[in-house]
Amino acid sequence: MNIKIEHIALWVSNLELMKNFYTVYFEGKAGNLYHNPAKQYSSYFVSFGSGTRLELMRRPDISERLHHHHNSIGLTHLAFSVGGKECVAQLTERLRGNGFTIVSEPRTTGDGYYESVVADPEGNWVEITE
Repeated sequence: MNIKIEHIALWVSNLELMKNFYTVYFEGKAGNLYHNPAKQYSSYFVSFGSGTRLELMRRPDISERLHHHHNSIGLTHLAFSVGGKECVAQLTERLRGNGFTIVSEPRTTGDGYYESVVADPEGNWVEITE
């Protein structure tokens, strides 16, 4: 067997905004919009160079989280490797300059990662690692 993570799915409020964030800043390639009018469901798959995909999904009856997701059980962040410390710093500054919230400045963590953390347009935490 050759097991790998094929994709991770996120419910989103603004499908186009989220697709643009992951394609513009993390070099994802978005597939075609899928829309099922009967279920009022729409989605994009965004593919990354590693082969992993992010499925962004929208349905009007899916509600906001009731609790701050960083302090509860469940998915807490996505992590993208960008190729080096300088790349971490550059992307962090680019995101800051475009108005995104930097949750954690570039640094070496206790477990040895060099990373920063940014909140995507809907508040999901994204680690930018070397």
